[in-house]
Amino acid sequence: MNGNTQRSDSSMIENGPLISRLEARIEALESRLAYQEHWLDTLDRAAVRQEQRLSQLERMNELMQQRLRDQHQTLASLSPDLGAADERPPHY
Repeated sequence: MNGNTQRSDSSMIENGPLISRLEARIEALESRLAYQEHWLDTLDRAAVRQEQRLSQLERMNELMQQRLRDQHQTLASLSPDLGAADERPPHY
């Protein structure tokens, strides 16, 4: 055996644990990435559901406000003297 063969054999022995450590680190990073992708998908679905719910609540609010205005107008037209009692005094 010449000197070069011994060095390459010893460097492979020394690099063996390094390669194993690098592989372990890559596997850990891949695992973390998969976990983060899962949570991003989960958060994305939750944000979509919240946006849909918010739109629904905004629409319900608009309908309720319109219904309240309609009822107020109906009440005011049925009882004109009652409508004056509901007005704010001038100092407000």
